Amino acid sequence: MWVYLAALLGLYFLCRWYQERQTVENLTEKYVFITGCDSGFGNLLARQLDARGLRVLAACLTQKGAEQLGKATSERLKTTILDVTSTESVAAATEWVKEQAGSKGLWGLVNNAGILWQMAPNEWLTKEDFVRVLGVNLLGTIDVTLQMLPLVRRAQGRLVNVSSMVGRFAYSGGGYSPSKFALEAFSDSLRRELHPFGVKVSIIEPGSFATEFDETYKTNLTNLWNKLPAEIKDLYGLQYWNNFSQTFFNSKWRNTDLCLVTNCMQHALTSRYPRSRYTAGLDAKFIFIPLSYLPASLADFIVAYGRPRPAKALC
Repeated sequence: MWVYLAALLGLYFLCRWYQERQTVENLTEKYVFITGCDSGFGNLLARQLDARGLRVLAACLTQKGAEQLGKATSERLKTTILDVTSTESVAAATEWVKEQAGSKGLWGLVNNAGILWQMAPNEWLTKEDFVRVLGVNLLGTIDVTLQMLPLVRRAQGRLVNVSSMVGRFAYSGGGYSPSKFALEAFSDSLRRELHPFGVKVSIIEPGSFATEFDETYKTNLTNLWNKLPAEIKDLYGLQYWNNFSQTFFNSKWRNTDLCLVTNCMQHALTSRYPRSRYTAGLDAKFIFIPLSYLPASLADFIVAYGRPRPAKALC
């Protein structure tokens, strides 16, 4: 019996391996629009797809980012300025994409733009802190998707949304994790709705990667602590603050190879059989995804074990 089961599993993985190696034809004629291309994952993906010959339409937040990306790529790659929190900016970018792609439509839409804003205990934050990150990571993505969806449907193309490991398991407070949880739900509903139209939707779930967010986040977190009321500082204590920031930023799992993420994005865009979800990074695969399946009491115990204790904790 076990021999037959092993044979079936072996056959399944062999078929899956074969399927995932099948690529889409005529890639050099396909247009892909990517948000958040100033740096990080978006910038690397734009350069990666350009090197493969795809027609990349890269959206940057700043003119400087657009100019630097243009210098590092071929003449095929075109850039535009986009602020995903502005409906007018999204509408203008959509019209620009229509002009570039024409009747071919948009083969790929990669919603990569996002911010890592104030992952800290919730009571350290204000409503505005939550609004800021939700406005970019969730509402911005929804706006871009809804306005460009007719172009993707015309090409029977791909929609790729960049979520996070904390879209499966909320490790820390703040708006970042809720924005990614909601993005996962939005992506799941889109995948089911768009399947009849030949559009495939994939979610990218990176683990902890070293990007340009790190230094900015450290500065923001320090400023946040300095502005806290004295009673909150007294409740948590300086040692909690020091250990909290060190735990978050000095993770031994933190990865510097951004290609682990962009390769997932590329596969979602170029494979004939893309996955519904891609997980990138050892911490995502072997820590956060397993944690998300554990009973809540056990997962809470594991997380509490790895966190500092507030100065005036009762238990």
